[in-house]
Amino acid sequence: MAGGSLAPAGVAKERAQQYQGKVTLYVVIACIVAAVGGSIFGYDIGISGGVTSMDDFLLKFFPSIYYKQSHAQQSNYCKYNNQGLSAFTSSLYLAGLVSSLVASPVTRKYGRRLSIIFGGISFLFGAALNAAAMNLAMLILGRIMLGVGIGFGNQAVPLYLSEMAPAHLRGGLNMMFQLATTLGIFTANMINFGTQKITPWGWRLSLGLAAGPALLMTVGGILLPETPNSLIERGLQDKGRKVLERIRGTHNVDAEFEDMIDASEFANSIEHPFRNILERRNRPQLMMAIFMPTFQILTGINSILFYAPVLFQSMGFGGNASLYSSVLTGAVLFVSTFISISLVDRLGRRVLLISGGIQMIVCQVAVAIILGLKFNNDQVLSKGFSVLVVAVICLFVLAFGWSWGPLGWTVPSEIFPLEVRSAGQSITVAVNLFFTFVIAQSFLSLLCAFEFGFFLFFACWITVMTIFVYFLLPETKGIPIEEMIFVWRKHWFWKRFMPTEVDEENDGQTK
Repeated sequence: MAGGSLAPAGVAKERAQQYQGKVTLYVVIACIVAAVGGSIFGYDIGISGGVTSMDDFLLKFFPSIYYKQSHAQQSNYCKYNNQGLSAFTSSLYLAGLVSSLVASPVTRKYGRRLSIIFGGISFLFGAALNAAAMNLAMLILGRIMLGVGIGFGNQAVPLYLSEMAPAHLRGGLNMMFQLATTLGIFTANMINFGTQKITPWGWRLSLGLAAGPALLMTVGGILLPETPNSLIERGLQDKGRKVLERIRGTHNVDAEFEDMIDASEFANSIEHPFRNILERRNRPQLMMAIFMPTFQILTGINSILFYAPVLFQSMGFGGNASLYSSVLTGAVLFVSTFISISLVDRLGRRVLLISGGIQMIVCQVAVAIILGLKFNNDQVLSKGFSVLVVAVICLFVLAFGWSWGPLGWTVPSEIFPLEVRSAGQSITVAVNLFFTFVIAQSFLSLLCAFEFGFFLFFACWITVMTIFVYFLLPETKGIPIEEMIFVWRKHWFWKRFMPTEVDEENDGQTK
């Protein structure tokens, strides 16, 4: 191995102070185009809940639910409890989970761009199948194709953004993915609000318009440059340096280029990244790749975003009022992301995660109290309490939007050394999609069983994750992605898992 005494991540020493360059228009445009990949994820999150509350959709695919919510006497919390309807939403995320693991070797061997392009094409096919679906099997197949697209897109896009962005603005530029996701959610909610009045095929238009962001993602992937990290890792050092000089706006990129060379040499010595990621020295990053996406979903945000119209209808809102409320929450989520973008590289990741967690706890408890006291099976929320519930949910969404929403993706994408970066991102995406699948499949049943107590369930989890961040997540703002290894060495808990300098020297001599 070149270098002899390379650190475990492949970087010989800290050179961050020597990094040169500026934020170029080229890198900003590249990050914006790449982040469009997040819009397909957001569009599906927003579109699913609205479509499943449309009468024409229910009559065609789930007539029993239409009868229950329209005619039968049912508990307010149980009107939409149906495993088939849950499978419509959750099948996408199960497919995404599997495809994200397949995407890891593709992204590492063939580059980030190819995964972005493939994800866009798969999503295009899924949108076409859903729009043309004549039976439930065709509908589910379309959802699976959408899931494959999301698996590849969510695996590649955050990596692309983290590797293209300069260290001091990596947080803000990486959050373009979350911004595109929230814009996709808001756009989907607006489309649902319009198409629910178009009978009997409004739901087809809602599902088919998913082709729009998928097309943008595909074309954007074709036009984008590959990241210098990926080019160097694949042996294209001269081309990688040219791209690095172009995105940094200077020829003086020696320090950053050397870090990438060191990291790539070590990365190329690793034949089995998924096996290597289990080694002790990668334990801190692995734990974050598991717990950050897990906690992001256990905030309960997906229950609100997936089933916002269904949830609001269960609370007694009319059809139009429930869709209007979901549009409002989508708009709040979109706006809140700008707060995170403006603050993440100034205040840091920890401050936003902890403060956002506290606000979400208060909101979940407040919703549970209101529903527990004022909303029984034979009641409808009064206008005043309905407005209060929507306001509290908007405050919850606001807190999520500037904390765990974007940072649940940003932190895992920036902490892994190059040799296991693609594998680490695959684990992050797989864990996220697994828990998304679990929540999507179980939410309607759990809402029926636990009623207002379901919101307290999420409040408890948010308490756990806030404590986790306070004690176990180090601050990563401003740290070059190739030098992130030094952060773990300085942390009071995780440093026990990191090799000492003596270990590194001995390891280098043996190599």
